Parts: sequence; C-alpha cells; structure tokens
Amino acid sequence: MRLIYHVMLVAVLCVRGFPLGTMTNETPADPYIFTTDLLPSDPRFMPPLANGLVGWQVYSDIMHMGGVYNGEGGDCHRANLPCPLAVRMEIEHDEMAGHLQHSYTLDTHIGIFSHTLRTANVMASQFLYAHRHHANLLVMEVLLVRQGTSQEPIVAKLNSTFSPQSDDIVFHSEACYRGGSYIQGQTTKPEFPGEACPSVHIIWTPIPTSLSLLAHQAQSRWGFLVAMAGDKESAQAHYDTGLELMADGNLRPTHIRAWEEMWAGSKLDLTGPEQLSQAVIGCMFYLLSAFPSLHEAADHFGGVSPGGLSNGGPEQDYRGHVFWDQDTWMYPSIALFYPHLARAVLEYRVRTMDGAKHNAEQQGYKGLKFPWESAVSGREVCPEDVYREQEIHINGDVILAFQQYLYLTRDLSLFMEGRGSEVIWGVAEYWVSRVTWRAEDQSYHILGVMPPDEYYYNVNDSVYTNTVAKMSLQFAVELAALLRYPAPAEWQTVADKIKIVFDQELKYHPEYDGYKKGQFVKQADTVMLGYPLGLPMTPEVRRNDLELYESVTNPAGPAMTWSMFAVGWLELSEVERAQGLLKKCFKNIQGPFQVWSESSDGSGAVNFLTGMGGFLQAVLFGYTGFRVQKDCLAFAPLVPDEISQLCIRGVSYLGNKMDWLVRGQEVHIILLEGAKHAGPTKPCALQVVLKNSGTKMPLIPGKPTTFSRQPGLVCKVDGASLCWPL
Repeated sequence: MRLIYHVMLVAVLCVRGFPLGTMTNETPADPYIFTTDLLPSDPRFMPPLANGLVGWQVYSDIMHMGGVYNGEGGDCHRANLPCPLAVRMEIEHDEMAGHLQHSYTLDTHIGIFSHTLRTANVMASQFLYAHRHHANLLVMEVLLVRQGTSQEPIVAKLNSTFSPQSDDIVFHSEACYRGGSYIQGQTTKPEFPGEACPSVHIIWTPIPTSLSLLAHQAQSRWGFLVAMAGDKESAQAHYDTGLELMADGNLRPTHIRAWEEMWAGSKLDLTGPEQLSQAVIGCMFYLLSAFPSLHEAADHFGGVSPGGLSNGGPEQDYRGHVFWDQDTWMYPSIALFYPHLARAVLEYRVRTMDGAKHNAEQQGYKGLKFPWESAVSGREVCPEDVYREQEIHINGDVILAFQQYLYLTRDLSLFMEGRGSEVIWGVAEYWVSRVTWRAEDQSYHILGVMPPDEYYYNVNDSVYTNTVAKMSLQFAVELAALLRYPAPAEWQTVADKIKIVFDQELKYHPEYDGYKKGQFVKQADTVMLGYPLGLPMTPEVRRNDLELYESVTNPAGPAMTWSMFAVGWLELSEVERAQGLLKKCFKNIQGPFQVWSESSDGSGAVNFLTGMGGFLQAVLFGYTGFRVQKDCLAFAPLVPDEISQLCIRGVSYLGNKMDWLVRGQEVHIILLEGAKHAGPTKPCALQVVLKNSGTKMPLIPGKPTTFSRQPGLVCKVDGASLCWPL
C-alpha cells in the first residue's frame, strides 16, 4: 500500500518501505534497540544523532556542523547553529479513546530515533535522523495511523522551540528556496587574526503547528528536511537531493542502507550480560556516528572531539576541540575495522601541520608541536597556558596513530603523496630540539611537562611522555629507511638515550622523576606503558604498575581509565579482576540511551566518546589480545566465563577483512572474499601461526580456520611478496 507524504509548500510525494520498528514499553530482545516510555530527567542524556558532519541532540534547538567554529584563540568554540527540528509531538487526546501511551526508541541498527503515541484511535510516530549517506541533511518524519473504528479527524500538535538565531552567527533571511525557508550568515570571529570566518547556509521545510489525519483517511505521512552547507550552491544542491529522494521514496532507504553498510563492516556482538552487550553496541554506534560515511571523501573531516558533534558550544564539552582523545582513545577501534576512516583522522593532522609548526616556533623549538586543543588551523586553542605549554605527549600520541595505520595497511601513499612523512619528520625534529642532555647520567631528559595525569605539572621525565617520544623517534627512523630518506643520526641517538624512569628496587615505573609511591593520581597514565604503548617489561613489573596505580587512582576520574586497567589484567590472565574493573565503567553510562558522561556522577562532557573508545578497546584488544605490531596482528583470546561467545566482524589487516569468533575453548577465523572497505592496498596472503605449537595455517578466503584458544599471530604467508608498494 502506498503511503502519502505531504511536504509542506513543496509537493505531495510518496515513499515506500517505512519500517515502524518496535512499539513496546518492554525491554526489547534486540540489544541494538534502546526503548523507554520515560525520557531522562537530564536533557544532556538525550541521544545524539550525528553523521560525521552534522551533530544534534534530540529535541535540542541547537545543532553543530563540523569545522564551524567561532571565537579567537582560547575563546574558539564550536558554533551553535539553530535547529529547525526542535519539535516535540503531541496528539489531541479524547479520554474516551483510552490511556495515552508513549514510547521512545533509538534503533541503532538504522540510526533513527522515534517517539510513538498510542490510543485506541491513533498511533502517531515522529522519526528523527541525521542522514548517514547524505551528511548535509537532517530529517524528521511524522506518521499518523488510524486505529479502531473511529472516523473522526485526528490532530497531531508540533510544538517547536526553534528560532532562526544564534549567538555565534549573524543570520540573514534569504528568499524561500523551493518552498523552503532559508537563512545564511558568518561566524563573528575567526580562529586567529586574518583567517576567514566560516559561512553557514541553512534551508529547511517549514514545520506547521499541527498535522491532521482527515476523516476516513487510514494513514498519512509527512516529511521535513534541513539542509546545510558552507555556501549557497551546496546548500541548495543538498536540499534538491533531499526533495528528489523524498519524491522517489529513497530518502529513508538510502539512510538505512548506509547504516547497514557500516554495521556489515564493523560488528561486535557478544553473548552474555545484556548490560555489557548494550554498552558495546552503544559505544560502536556513537563512535561510528562521529565519522564520515564510507562512500564519501573525508578531505573536509574536522576531527573528533570528546563530546562528538552534538556538543561543543562555549563552556560545553571542551568547546568541540580535538585532543589526544581522538588519536589515543577513539582511533584504535576505528582503525581496526575501517582504514578509510582511520586515514581521515591522520589526514586531519596533516592538514593542521602549518598550525603545528607555528606552535613549535612559539615555544622556541623546531619541527611540529600539535596543539593540546585543536580546531581547524592546528594552532593552539586551549584557553589555559599550563596545558598548551606542557601537555606535549600529544605529539607522540599522533605519531602512534600513524604507526598503527602503516602496520595495519602497508599504505605508504599516505606517507608519500599524502605528506604523512612530513608529520613524522616534524615531530621527530621537535623531540630532538625539546630534550636536554645531562652528562652525569648520559641520558636525554624532557623537562617541565604535564603527563596524562593532569594532577601534576612542571614535572621532569614523565614516563609516558618520554616513552611516546622514544617510540615516535624510532618510528621516524624506521619510516625513513622504508622511504630511503636520510634520517638525521640524532633521531636514533635520542631514542636510544632518552630517560625512561624506573625504580629498580620496587620494580615499577614511577609516573615521573620524583614521583613518590602512593601519591594520588587522576587517571590512567603509567599503566598505559603496557597497553597501548607496548613498552617491553616483565610480568612482575606489569603487575606492580597495575596494583600500585589502581590503588591510588581517583575512583571518580574520567571514564576511560578503568578500561586500561582491565586490559592490563587480561594480559596477566586475571580475568575476573579485569571484568570487575571494566564494570566500573557502567557507572558512566546514563540510561536509557547508553549516553556516556565523563564522570561517574554524571558530570563532565557528554556524549563522552573518549570513555566509549576506551571501553571498546578493552573488549576489542583486551578480550582478543589483539596487538598491532610491525609484521603481524598478534592475538591472545581470553574471555570471561559470563561471555559464552564473542563475534567480531570486519577486522581489517593488510588489505583483507576477517571475521573472528571466540566460543568456549575454540577460535574461528574466516577470511572474507571480495570484502568492501578492506584497505587501500592489494590483499596479502595471510596465515595464522600458533604460539604454543608453532603450527601454521593459511587463511583461505571463504573457508573457516579453527584452532584451540591460545596465543598466536596473523601475518603474511611465508614466501609471499612483501605488502609494501615499493
């Protein structure tokens, strides 16, 4: 049956295949569907809807667009844009029609939020989504369906808080475009003097105060569009696209297919506690929502901030800036599935090199100094000097992301034509100019820094900072050899002789030179030497680091902390201890839509993608033991008893896609045939090598490979050509 679409002031259009979704107040069996009959009392925990370009929190009258900031220097923040879809739906309710039931659902399969009202006479549904394929579009749909035998008119009220104004942009009204209202304007201040202020053009379908299902109509549907872009021609083109998709019934289907494609290439399912399963799914959904679509070029991608695109106005969620959170916490899980999206993160850093060079010069050093807080230019926009001057470990964090990408893909094009090598060389030059030589201990030192543990500043030889500096210098030497670039000798010299503080008597790593055992710390810092840095150490030292810092870490610290402890205990086969720490993260998950807060009491940034990224790493890299190494993808599966099955679909490695299943004492791997989004390079022939027996098993496309659960690695087949395109 064809359903009628009424597009106000445009045309009468039709659409096909409208799934109604789950309409129940009971907990759904499907863990991908978050349903409730009562919205959270704190509006910050309403679900964000985003698509890598546009972000919006359901019902909010403010939305944000990637790359659009207002304010200079430390006052720079993501510009607040007015959202025409700030609409709540009601229906005129006759008490004779019985009880009015509400249902609110976020279907993460397809990225659609719905509000449904039911009486004996009507089912009224409001649907909201940020289009996954056409990222410049936001959509609202309303469906009225007659119930029972009544033939009276039915009215749905649309209560809006929208006003076409902003504190960040001076908007001007333009002539209507194809029946759509149209405003455009520029931000009031550039990121730094002399830079152009970004423009924003918004066109939307006017939304009436009510909609009516006429007498004897069985059902009817209405659609409303919001299109936005940085210039008039693009905004109009995107609005045209939305109207055309509505007309031929493909607006919602193209959105759904794009989400299906996302999930097909990156699915993480576990059979176990529902709370854990939904937490994993929520983290994957919100993290994927922060990245561009798979089909589109990501050359305008503006990075990922801790609160994503749905937040970031002045004094909110770190103003929408990009931190190490992107490269260290969110990036690894994305890189494991999608090389295309991982490269988008790195290309963002490439585009900000000029700003990073400026930052280094301002500090009196050579090379590149990536900002602690970044927006568009790459110049420092952190409002507080102590962070911008001292939290320099960001440089090493950026380089580790580049290193992981190279090891996963063998894609040298990013480093040659894509200028990634300039990032690596520039950071190496910074470290060489930043270190201080001390003859008395024949070591290089990095003085006056703030480690990831932000309770301490102006300390010397932060063990985390010095380790990422050492590793980024080593990678610079390694990449130089691959590209036949004449690396300066001091790169290797500084890497070899940089001080890594260690207490020989107590067999642990002090957080910095002068740290006293038992001092309180804010968050995961030294424990990250084991993972993700992979600094070689004995099990005794690893255990000592974990035990010491677990006992003195602020229990109310940021959400990502406990996931790093969980990974560490899994490395030591302490499964139950790891699981107990991972469950601490549940305190940061705010129901019913699995929205994360930075702190367990609900305070801090929301929707806290940093915490989600850490939690996902605990599952993806903790339970599997995955470690991205120079010549292999190592693994050591260890799954808690309460999880009977762990399935990871779409792992990308050396141009291949793999599905992994850990069930009981068995591991199953299947190499996918002709997989999409497997990587930018030609697939290498792969094999599994088991650690205990040395057994080698080739991975044959389409044919499952099964072995008993044990450590091992995936690498190229002996004798196969190297995967380097040189």
